[in-house]
Amino acid sequence: MNHSATTNKELRERRHARVRSRVSGTSTCPRLAVYKSNRFMSVQLIDDEAGKTIASVHGREFSGTPSERAIAIGKAIAERAQKADITKVVFDRGGFRYAASIKTLADTAREGGLIF
Repeated sequence: MNHSATTNKELRERRHARVRSRVSGTSTCPRLAVYKSNRFMSVQLIDDEAGKTIASVHGREFSGTPSERAIAIGKAIAERAQKADITKVVFDRGGFRYAASIKTLADTAREGGLIF
């Protein structure tokens, strides 16, 4: 069989490219970009027009199970966004499935005051 994308990483990158073609952040409504490895998750608020990261949170800052970390990361990014006077964001799941830790993080960020 000849598949153009064979590894899970290549498939995720392809999905992420599709998402990124439609999602872009501005200074008033930045992109909430999520990255997940096997061990950690990280999120960034990105202004794509200026090419700058406004705020970021990494899973290394917290301990616990992956879902506990996702909750802590969601709360932390919402707090850091409020400090930067940001309430509205666009969500970039990074090609990952919107389930488990990604969904938990998004729901917690919404509870923390982010609108998306």
